[in-house]
Amino acid sequence: MTSSGYRAVLAVPEFRFVFAAHALSTLGTVVCEIALSVLVYQRTGSPLLSALTFALGLLPYLLGGTVLSAVADRLPARRVLVTCDVVCAVGAVGLVVPWMPVAGLLVLRCGIAAIAPVFAGTRAATLGDVLAGGELFSLGNSVLRLTNQTAQLTGFAVGGLLLAAVSPRTVLGFTVLTFLTSALLLGIGTHARPARSAEAGALLRASLSGARELFSDRRVRALFALAWVPPMFVVVSEGLLTPYIASLGESPASLGLLMCGMPIGAIGASLLAGTLLSHRTRVRLSFPIAIAATLPPLGYLAHPGVAIALLLQIGIGAGIVYTFGIDHWILDVIPDHLRGRALTLLTAGSMTTQGLGMTLAGTAAEFAPVHLVIAGGATIAFPTVLLVVRNAARARTAQREPADSP
Repeated sequence: MTSSGYRAVLAVPEFRFVFAAHALSTLGTVVCEIALSVLVYQRTGSPLLSALTFALGLLPYLLGGTVLSAVADRLPARRVLVTCDVVCAVGAVGLVVPWMPVAGLLVLRCGIAAIAPVFAGTRAATLGDVLAGGELFSLGNSVLRLTNQTAQLTGFAVGGLLLAAVSPRTVLGFTVLTFLTSALLLGIGTHARPARSAEAGALLRASLSGARELFSDRRVRALFALAWVPPMFVVVSEGLLTPYIASLGESPASLGLLMCGMPIGAIGASLLAGTLLSHRTRVRLSFPIAIAATLPPLGYLAHPGVAIALLLQIGIGAGIVYTFGIDHWILDVIPDHLRGRALTLLTAGSMTTQGLGMTLAGTAAEFAPVHLVIAGGATIAFPTVLLVVRNAARARTAQREPADSP
């Protein structure tokens, strides 16, 4: 693929609307997290409750992804996407209400987060229709991942500037606007497509039966493991950067610098892979890159300073390009009538394992030096990811198993 790769994706008018809507809603979510964290801390003075505003953006993914996954297949995609954005906007309005208690703020945060996997899974499934062909689908997903990373950098900066000028509630009003604008873009810019599945019955039963059907296929199980396990280890260093900076005796400015490392690595590596490598090469390198991405954290054994730690974080972030192979494999192994449910579960599982990885790393850091915990995570990650990759490589060529296979 030449440098026209990303241009070919952005040349699709419908994708441009999806991209713009995704950029806005992601930016709004990041800004919401910052503003809500500040608001809760101002009202309670509790670091724990303030931190929960971030944690509650991850924990409900599993519940929403499991219980509501059938929505992505049983209803028309455009209706689901627009409705999710509108519901999130209504939830954000609740965050702005002056008399809303802190418990109510956290419940609303959970509700917005529970909707997120349904929205992400539906959008990802629709992308296969918007961008016909495996190569464009893979590049389109890469563009959206780049947007996520860029939104983290931009959102923290924008949120900080807004909070310096106006109150947290005013900033949360900005979040309402981003969700509503995203809904408008998706409503006018995407095509009306029928539901993927005409399956009837209770929503929960359809979600669970779809999950059972998906996990009955060895190739799907291997695909999910490949999508879920590496990120669980990738976030270990990110989750421990605050105490690591404290162990170095550095300023909060250094923490901000290190927090930019993984997004910089992800953005740079994705752009290079998407423009300089062919689709076949990107897919072929996915397995080796997934394994290699576990190695940079070993550098923390030396308890490096900020400059070297930044390079290590960039190296860890660059491992995101292994997901090009996952995008390619999705279209091969996921039945069309289950694509929405599969991608909803894929998103929910990935966010849940990342939350689990951060939690386990934080627990370990209560008993051991932070730099050794980060490096120790890499020593566990390497053989674990190697096993996952070997299993995926075997399953990649396997025939689809019957639904009643063990």
